[in-house]
Parts: sequence; structure tokens; C-alpha cells
Amino acid sequence: MENTQVLLNIVWTMVGAFLVYFMQAGFAMVETGFTRAKNSGNILMKNMMDFVLGSIFFFIIGFALMFGGSNAFIGTAGFFHPKSLADADGMFNGLPIGVFMIFQTVFCATSATIVSGAMAERTKFISYLIYSAAISVFIYPITGHWIWGGGWLSQIGFHDFAGSTAVHMVGGLCALAGAKMVGPRIGKYTKEGKPVAIPGHNLPLGALGVFILWFCWFGFNCGSTTAATYNLGDIAMTTNLAAAATLVTLIVTWVRYGKPDISMTMNGALAGLVAITASCDVVNDYEALFIGAVAGVVVVFAVEFFDKVVKIDDPVGAISVHGVCGALGTLFTGIFGEGCSFITQLIGFVAVAAYTLILAFILFFVLKKTIGLRVTEKEEIDGLDMHEHGCSAYANFHFHNDK
Repeated sequence: MENTQVLLNIVWTMVGAFLVYFMQAGFAMVETGFTRAKNSGNILMKNMMDFVLGSIFFFIIGFALMFGGSNAFIGTAGFFHPKSLADADGMFNGLPIGVFMIFQTVFCATSATIVSGAMAERTKFISYLIYSAAISVFIYPITGHWIWGGGWLSQIGFHDFAGSTAVHMVGGLCALAGAKMVGPRIGKYTKEGKPVAIPGHNLPLGALGVFILWFCWFGFNCGSTTAATYNLGDIAMTTNLAAAATLVTLIVTWVRYGKPDISMTMNGALAGLVAITASCDVVNDYEALFIGAVAGVVVVFAVEFFDKVVKIDDPVGAISVHGVCGALGTLFTGIFGEGCSFITQLIGFVAVAAYTLILAFILFFVLKKTIGLRVTEKEEIDGLDMHEHGCSAYANFHFHNDK
């Protein structure tokens, strides 16, 4: 029976890993659909390179920093040879180490890819590649060690089941730093400072991305058991209900704007998914609905806040969905999570946010002062596809190059 259970755990964890990998396609479709056609190829390349660079650098360095050794703050063993961390039977954390590594790799890549949407349409491709490698080495694995690698946050009882903090808040705060540093797109604000809507070019693509992400989130949350357990259905239910609470987002936008907003309602589902990710294993179905509903309201006002008040241009709402709602989910875990402490959750939120923001601002500041973060005005107006990659995502279509 024991051997059968291990095999079931392996199969389930691998299925979860494959689903989380496919989130890259979801992010690529959301970001492409919610931005302009002239930058579509550039966004697709960024999403692919997130996974490529994340896979390589997490394998070489990141996994060791996250899971190597018992140091409370940083991993110290397994660099360049992470499989050396396995026991004599090749096992690590109850799984063959290859199974555990691929599952952790896809999570790392998910955190990295959140930034591409927030910095879309005006960021140099080479600068983005360097950032993507850096988050997989210096940012995500360190805070990941604190939470999931036996570090100091896990030791004090911090609970983040599938990554509201470790994946989404980290990615969202990196997006905040990057979008602030690179500045708004040309034409985003009038001379008086009022925001101008720059609609995405393809809502069907954006919707496809949301549905892919919703589907893959079952692997993200349920797979985080890394075992075939009796509570998989419960985790799937809390995950799904939190996303379905975007009904509240629809109602809020209908009242606020006079029409039910399509892209905001889609982001409301993602906001609920992000918020429930920390606590999906320790809350009941009604608590999950509540968490998703609050996230669905908060995301509307967070998008408006960054757009109108702080004047940070985030084309897809990544900062609000992942950063703000990731923080929200972290704190709600301390309120509703069975056996969880709000004070502990608050400590974890503050520590991870501080480390991530400081490191991300340093990283983007260095990039800005050395090779530069932003493309030229002409490149931005013409579109990044032609200037950065020498082709158009939509060959034989003519685009109006508005500012």
C-alpha cells in the first residue's frame, strides 16, 4: 500500500506540474489580448523566455537557495548539482527529487512571468531577460526558502499553501517596481495627468488566457499537496468558488461604470484565484466565496488607484491582481485559516514585501542606469515587434500607430 501511495503521489504531483506549466500559455494570452497588436510578438517572447530562463537558473542556483540546507534565511547546499540534495534512495520531501524539482520549477517561472504584463509595450527585451533571470536567482528562491524551504517564516507557523505570498505577491511587487521605474506608455496620461484608456486589441485572446489560468489553477492549488490526498476535492472547491465570486466584480463595475466591464470581470476571477491560493486548504467553501468576493471588489479599486492616483501604468492590472490580492489572501489566511495566526501572517507579509521591493528596485535601478530599461520613442510608437524582433505577430495587417 505504501508503494502504491508514493506512486499516486508522483503521478498527481506531475499532473499538477504540467498544469502549472500551461499557465505560461494563459499569461501569454491574457497579456497579449489586453495590450496592442503591435507588441504581441514581444509579449509572447517574454512569456516564453520567463520559462526558459527560469528553468535554467532555478536549476543551477535557485533550487539550492530555496531548498538547500537548514539555514533559516538562505539555502546553502546543492548549487549547480541540486539532485545531490536527495537521500540515498533519490527522494526529497517524500518524492523522487526530479518530481519535486519540476514542480518547483514551474512555480518559479509563474512568479517571474507576472512582471511582463505590467511592463508591457515599452521595455527593452534585453533588460527584461536579465530581470527574468535575476528573479529566478535572487528574489523568488530567497523568500521561497523562508516560506517553503524550512526557513524562519515556516518555523514560526506562516501559512501559504500554494503561493499567494511566495509566487503572486512577489511577482506583483516586482511588477510594481518595474512599472514604476520604466514609466508610463506614451499617451497614457494627458498633460493634466489624467489617465487615457489604451484598449487591448483582442478580448477573445484575453478571455482564453483567463480560462486557461482558471483551469490550470486547479493544478496550482490542488497540486500543492504534492500527494494524492482526500482533501483534493475540498481544495478544488474553495479554489473554484473564490474565482466564481467575480460575480461581485461584475456587479461593482456595472454600478460604477454603467456597464458590466469585460476585462475587469475577467481580472476579478484571477484576483479571487490569487487571494484563495494561500488558504485554499484551511478555509471552508463560504469563507472561500467571501475571500474571492472581497478580492473581486478590491481589484477594481486597486486598478483605479494605481492608474489615477499613483499614476503607474500597468496595462493588464498585474500589480493589482497579483500584488494587492496576493497580500490580501495572505492576511485573510490569518483571519479564516484553521490554526493560522493573523500576527504571523502579517509578519510574513511585511518581511516578504520589504525584501522583494528593495531587491526589485535595486535590480531595475541598476538596469536603468546601465543598459537602460526603456525603448526609444520611435520604437514604442512603431511597436516592439518590428524593432526588437524584426517581424509582426500579424503579418499583412496594417496598424494605426497611435501615441
